[in-house]
Amino acid sequence: MAERDEDGFLDDVDALEAALAEEEEAEPTEEELAADELAIVTAERDEFKDRFMRALADAENSRKRSDRDRREAENYGGSKLARDLLPVYDNMKRALEAATDEQREVSSALIEGVELTMRELVNVFGKHGIVPVSPEVGDKFDPKVHQAMFEAPVPGTKAGEVIQVAAEGFMLHDRLLRPAQVGVSSTPG
Repeated sequence: MAERDEDGFLDDVDALEAALAEEEEAEPTEEELAADELAIVTAERDEFKDRFMRALADAENSRKRSDRDRREAENYGGSKLARDLLPVYDNMKRALEAATDEQREVSSALIEGVELTMRELVNVFGKHGIVPVSPEVGDKFDPKVHQAMFEAPVPGTKAGEVIQVAAEGFMLHDRLLRPAQVGVSSTPG
């Protein structure tokens, strides 16, 4: 270490040169300062770019999610109303099936009105993606679209075959709105 006089100045010229050399080594050059500043700015840019890309991805995911939610609301938003209209369909169908030939002659205008109303209801169902699930006697029981109301051994049938259809089922687009209510054979194979 260099010796200093009472005012704090260095006495020796060699010591002065050594001290200056130490100071030069300690102070960064302009190039080093520029490189450090560039590194800081580059890191900051990379951070902002990363945040921007994440925000962009979040916005895209939100758009896709809202599109999917909108489509689901369009397709399935009326499912409660549709489910509530199914008993109306069932009752009209039963009324038309119960009408005898004699009643049809006497009340032909009334029966025709009920038939037209039923046809319009079926058209509205079709327009909104509601389609009937109509199993036939002898079809294989499918638990995805059928509901077993009872099981009975019926000669000439195989176990798991539909032996009676109590009520039609309905699909709303690709979702089951109501399963078809059926009786199923329990005759052992």
